[in-house]
Amino acid sequence: MDFSFTEEQRMTRESVRKLMDRIATPEYVRRLDREQAYPTELYAAWAELGLFRVPFEEKYGGVGGNVIDLAIVAEEISRKSADFFMAYAGSVFCGLNVARQGSEEQKRTWLPKVLSGEIKMSISMSEPEAGSDVGAMKTRARKDGSDYLIGGQKLWATGAGAKDNVINVYVRTDPGANIRQGMSLFLVDNTAKGLTLKKLDMLGRRCTGTYEIFFDDVRVPAERLVGGENKGWDCILAGLQAERITSAAGNVGAAQGCLDLAVDYARERKQFGRAIGTNQAIAHLLADMATEIEAARALTWRAAWMAASGQDALREISMAKLFSSEAYVKCANLGMQVFGGYGYSMEFDMQRHYRDARAATIAAGTSQMQRNIVAGLMGLKV
Repeated sequence: MDFSFTEEQRMTRESVRKLMDRIATPEYVRRLDREQAYPTELYAAWAELGLFRVPFEEKYGGVGGNVIDLAIVAEEISRKSADFFMAYAGSVFCGLNVARQGSEEQKRTWLPKVLSGEIKMSISMSEPEAGSDVGAMKTRARKDGSDYLIGGQKLWATGAGAKDNVINVYVRTDPGANIRQGMSLFLVDNTAKGLTLKKLDMLGRRCTGTYEIFFDDVRVPAERLVGGENKGWDCILAGLQAERITSAAGNVGAAQGCLDLAVDYARERKQFGRAIGTNQAIAHLLADMATEIEAARALTWRAAWMAASGQDALREISMAKLFSSEAYVKCANLGMQVFGGYGYSMEFDMQRHYRDARAATIAAGTSQMQRNIVAGLMGLKV
């Protein structure tokens, strides 16, 4: 195994890091968190740098990168804010669904708009009674002439309310069939008639936004059905592994952001005449954080390398997602301890990591579901 990066990948990392340092300053991040405002300027800068082009084929305007390239971008964006990565990932992974499962006409229509930043995309799958249990989905689309009418309710829809956003919504199209044979994927403008968005007041990840969505016979043309009727399960499976690898990389980056803040503070903060980082009790906390992060990073890069090599990496991806999400939670908690009372103050950034991290073990597949997958691959029925 060779986890070293190519020269082009090293340049990508450096370019993304410089962009994030330039725009996502501490003041910028704090303001957006405080105002619960979308990172519009940052999104435009990602588009200008070509970050949305990374995983797409050259014939559609992409650069033909692989999951390792995506993981590099994910880690660097998340060092500033795990929430910012959600804005990036939504458009990339929804766009990849169109690239993998859409018709040639859909690819030619939608991909240039995603890659240029003209439109954003977000996913909407969960419902009040359907989270990890996708089979409990009730939102339904029914044929009406050459169109479909969507009715129902969605929940925890990240980024759905962003300007110029197209919601990738999964719905039942055959209520009598198993969800794997009766679900479809539609592209719905977030300004469509009959659609109502309610932004939720969340503990963390407050910039990209989390929404509840109500569909009241929202009319959707048939050409916005991706992959064919009742083929939504194929769309989910097509992108699941890449999504979880990059989610793991995002967790690693965010945890690294916690460590960077904690180390800087431990060097500068003085008590009893010396920097607190020279006390073994504090130094060991920082050492534990660094070790957790490197272990998570190693799991993530191995999973990415296997996937990019064409190997079946479900086990390694699930482990990386599980470990990295819990490492972020641990590092945010330890970082709060290093900061002491200042960590609890809204004027310092560690409290934001503490709030944001708590979603890491839930989003993109809970820790419990990852453990189920790993155990199942070990031959254990759970």
